[in-house]
Amino acid sequence: MKKFNISLKSKEEVREMFQHAYDSYLRYAYPYDELRPLSCDGVDTWGSYSLTLIDALDTLAIIGNHTEFNRVVDIVLQKQNFDTDINVSVFETNIRIIGGLLSAHLLSHKTGLKLEPGWPCNGPLLRLAEDVAHRLIAAFDTATGMPYGTINLRSGVPPGETSVTCTAGVGTFIVEFGTLSRLTGDPLYEEVAYNALKALYHHRSPIGLLGNHIDVMTGRWTAQDAGIGGGVDSYYEYLVKGAILLEKPELMSMFNEARQVIDKYLKKDDWFVWATMLRGHVTLPVFQSLESYWPGLLSLIGETDTAMRIIHNYHSVWKQYGFTPEVYNLGTGEASSSRESYPLRPELIESIMYLYRETRDPILLQMGEDILRSIQHSARTPCGYATIKDVRDHRKEDRMESFFLAETTKYLYLLFDPDNFIHNPGVHGTVINTPNGECIVDVGGYIFNTEAHPIDPTMLYCCHEARQGINISEVHRIYQILEEEDNIQFMTMIDVSVNNASTKESVSEVERNTAVENISSEISYADKNKLKQDELIKTETRTGYVNIDGTEREKSKNETTLSDIVKERINSYYNNTNVVSEQDEESKDVEKVFPAKESEKNIEIDDITVVQRPQESEHLQLPSTTKAKEALIMLPKVIQDFLNNDWKLKPKCEPQYMLERIRKEQKYPDHPDVNKYQLLLTPAQSFLQRISLAGEFLNKKQLDL
Repeated sequence: MKKFNISLKSKEEVREMFQHAYDSYLRYAYPYDELRPLSCDGVDTWGSYSLTLIDALDTLAIIGNHTEFNRVVDIVLQKQNFDTDINVSVFETNIRIIGGLLSAHLLSHKTGLKLEPGWPCNGPLLRLAEDVAHRLIAAFDTATGMPYGTINLRSGVPPGETSVTCTAGVGTFIVEFGTLSRLTGDPLYEEVAYNALKALYHHRSPIGLLGNHIDVMTGRWTAQDAGIGGGVDSYYEYLVKGAILLEKPELMSMFNEARQVIDKYLKKDDWFVWATMLRGHVTLPVFQSLESYWPGLLSLIGETDTAMRIIHNYHSVWKQYGFTPEVYNLGTGEASSSRESYPLRPELIESIMYLYRETRDPILLQMGEDILRSIQHSARTPCGYATIKDVRDHRKEDRMESFFLAETTKYLYLLFDPDNFIHNPGVHGTVINTPNGECIVDVGGYIFNTEAHPIDPTMLYCCHEARQGINISEVHRIYQILEEEDNIQFMTMIDVSVNNASTKESVSEVERNTAVENISSEISYADKNKLKQDELIKTETRTGYVNIDGTEREKSKNETTLSDIVKERINSYYNNTNVVSEQDEESKDVEKVFPAKESEKNIEIDDITVVQRPQESEHLQLPSTTKAKEALIMLPKVIQDFLNNDWKLKPKCEPQYMLERIRKEQKYPDHPDVNKYQLLLTPAQSFLQRISLAGEFLNKKQLDL
């Protein structure tokens, strides 16, 4: 009874804590990204997109404030897209904005929000999340497939952007991007994120460790310290969560391999240190506050006993200072003098919540009480909650990061609310109608992204066509057939137009010139964009034409290809002296100055390209290098920088071309355990076991039986 009373009282206190911080953000900071609780105003930090409002959205649903959730959704949806000329962190935008929008989309049915037909596979919040993700995709257009750290939401990778990214910045996308692909049916996002994970796995050291920072263009490690904390943390987290959420056993196998190496080289008496990735020699004997996620992660794979020993170590640091400093020196037993702050981080309470959900050990509730008391006593201000600048004297700093409302208060609330729908152990669910038929949702097993945005795996299953047994390769083959048939039909239309034209006794000069100019302009456009012939006009395959049933058929000798028709028309245009276009009329004066040679009047066209009328080379003299440099110096500096920049050399990222390139190159082979589904049946918490193979356990027909 005492435990129940503590839990209920603490739950209401956390609710009030969240409300005070949330109301303060709306009153003093909105529409800025974050609240400054000492100045009682706001500031843009990560992207000037009202970050805290989006980050806190699903917390409103979890604590039961449905009215405010629905009101904020209407506000968020006033933003049709994220077409803004700002540079943002790819990592932070993904976990906070995309994660927040996806979670709010999936929870919206619980708040009474009006849903669009086809939900959860359709909806305005989902479209907004996809708009953001589509803008981040250009960051992955690198030689290794690993993403840049910064992107401009309008124009892509900024000029001069560094190619060095931290490991977490490369490997923390599979949860959000996988969710997006499963809901929308577009494989682009999941495959790009998965390819980045495989790239990191491929670049691990000979002993299996990963460094802290890597060059995404060369694959060279620029910071070779290996650890489980800052700069690396969520990579390991997403191997486990991605495996469970998307049913990818190879990700669990990657984590198991990494876990063995981590325990061998980095684990010292239930603490974890930093070491060189090449030899495993200890370099930094420190504990980082960010490492506190590790016990919770171990609990997800059934390592509860180990996790409990580690969590006691971490809680001992909290008791020493009332908070966990960013860096704690294990050798001296003191907070690092340069990293002594506590920015209201959630990782320790996250692990406590996971472990309590599994063990119901009352000592974990007491740990939660300690954290609640410390924050209330030292971080609360009249305008919100402030970062602790120094854990040794509890001085405050004028910042409240968005994750305080997205994670810290959410995990505290869930710790003290064991009956919350998030904790459903799979004993009940809800039947909904989707474009793929009926499916069951709300059976629990929510996977939290690294910003604590919960994802319901069963909703991904509702929208994932692979569950119907559709062979994706077969679908791709059908698309190819349809493409070929469309091109054949296009050729037939051209043949008909040519035949009709030949039956007429005469064709006006205007009509002939218009047709020539149209086809010339199209080919010129393709030539400017340097497209290959088979990308521009797909009329043939290497194995010949294809019937609608997929069988090959011979190409008859008298069959005219589209390329032949184009060549014939271009030949006619350049060699027929009777046809004079408007452009020719305008260039008569030029031809008088530069007359064409007799041998150049008849031009043979071998390829589908626009042949320009040659000009006498002696009349075109390029300036010398010296003269060019002198001319450049005379220009204003801003124009000099613009001309010297390599912007012209970087092509615009085309996501679908990038996806096809990844598939074609297959730079990183699949893990040998890609089909080892027994790896998903770990001794994990019961609520995760129930959904680890959703297709088997949650088929409505089987449940009816």
